[in-house]
Amino acid sequence: MDWKEVTIYTTTAGIGPVEAVLDDNGVQGYVLEDAADFEEFLKDTEIYWDYVDEDLVREKRAQETCLKIYLPDSTEGARQYAELCRALENLKARDTEHAWGRLCTETALTRQEDWEWGWKQYFKPFPVGKTFMIKPSWETVDDPQGRRILEIDPASSFGTGSHDTTQLCMTALEDCVRPGDKLLDMGTGSGILAIAAAMLGADVRTVVDIDENCLKTARENAEKNHVSIGRGLCGDALRDEKLAADIGAGYDIIVANIVADVIIGMTPMFMDKLVPGGTLICSGILNERADEVCAALEQAGFVILSRENSEDWTAFSAKK
Repeated sequence: MDWKEVTIYTTTAGIGPVEAVLDDNGVQGYVLEDAADFEEFLKDTEIYWDYVDEDLVREKRAQETCLKIYLPDSTEGARQYAELCRALENLKARDTEHAWGRLCTETALTRQEDWEWGWKQYFKPFPVGKTFMIKPSWETVDDPQGRRILEIDPASSFGTGSHDTTQLCMTALEDCVRPGDKLLDMGTGSGILAIAAAMLGADVRTVVDIDENCLKTARENAEKNHVSIGRGLCGDALRDEKLAADIGAGYDIIVANIVADVIIGMTPMFMDKLVPGGTLICSGILNERADEVCAALEQAGFVILSRENSEDWTAFSAKK
């Protein structure tokens, strides 16, 4: 299959709002080119200024911040693109201070083999939290420095480990998982969080996602890491009562790296499915939505254990 490369032009301030639009429209993988990163590079390398090509500086400073996504060159891809354009128009209408840039798109056709290599060349091993080293299968790590190597091939699923929300959740898992804890992963994506929990000693009972392909990818990634992630259930547990019932209860830990609105909607369900004293770890929450999520958790009866955030994203650990 060929792919349509969609470039969304914004500003550094607009990255978070555009990410939220992508999440809401089912697009969870993207390539970010932030103009501010180059300015930071220039600042950090100022003492080596003679080695910076002036033409490159002018070219890079003229570039806009953008996010690139890839949609299938098909009828379904065309539908996704149309919905995304409508969502960006709505976002632009809310940008009364014009802080988020043009919020317009450009498209180009990309061959399958070019798309695969295009993102693979940037996916290199990197450490996460106190104990993990994330790597794709095509890379090697000569010196893991005592870290657990978690091998992940995300395919078309969300979760290479590079996103702030994934890292916030993995760090929280390191802090709370005890051997034998029964765990539920809501919105498993590539399976990275379920696999990390299993490597920490959790008894991963159930992983859930709305995309059947994600469950297949998660299973394959678990096999690569020689761990079990239990059964996979496909569907929207917020709207499917049977699925919600099939998930069961009695979990010591639930990890949910989704989006703020879904977490708010599922908060009573999370409370029902945890054992007394159980822990909920949730992220995918833009900082500006964090207070809403916090209020929903407390209203449902959760006690907030920690509230960690990166530049744009927040993660909560809460106790039943």
